[in-house]
Amino acid sequence: MRRRLEREIEKIKNEVLCLGAIVEDRFQRAIYAVKTGDQALAQHIMDTDFEIDQREIEVEEECLKILALHQPVATDLRFLIAVIKINNDLERIADYACNISKRFIISFQDSRLFKYDYAPMADQASKMLRKSLDALVRMDVDMAYDVRDMDEVVNAMRNDAYEIMKKDIQDQPDKVGGIINMYLISRHLERIGDHTKNIAEEVIYLIEGEIVRHR
Repeated sequence: MRRRLEREIEKIKNEVLCLGAIVEDRFQRAIYAVKTGDQALAQHIMDTDFEIDQREIEVEEECLKILALHQPVATDLRFLIAVIKINNDLERIADYACNISKRFIISFQDSRLFKYDYAPMADQASKMLRKSLDALVRMDVDMAYDVRDMDEVVNAMRNDAYEIMKKDIQDQPDKVGGIINMYLISRHLERIGDHTKNIAEEVIYLIEGEIVRHR
């Protein structure tokens, strides 16, 4: 029975890491679409978001099945609880990648709106996501704590975007709707950073058994 539980937990771990890799790819593609003006790619990201939703449901159902059949305790129980939450955070990150694509398509017609360079902010959020998943693979608590610190950089970049676009609204009052859409891209990136930080905090909980949210 114990060996079977270990196999099923290892399978769940591989599935959530696979989901993480897919979500990271979607996120990077969304930013690439904004950078290159690729509306078709942005639309594709929106049209295929259901695939992430389905994978999230499958991982959660597997976790619930293990909880019901094996009634795990201690580290195994913490792992499944953490994975259920990480699974949800990954799905939300994919949703924000979809939202970025949507905001880009809405605003694409007016190139004057594209004054803010999202690349550094997206790169920071992407590094956070990759590092949080690496922390899960390696069970590295120091790496997870590093991710929490990196989130402050993303927040600062979002604030910079806000100041730039606030001035744009003053300079182009006829473009308020489009500028707000452009600001929302930075807001979505900031939320991706938040969900990535959540993943890191679940890794900390998994390793140390301590809840560090809101600290």
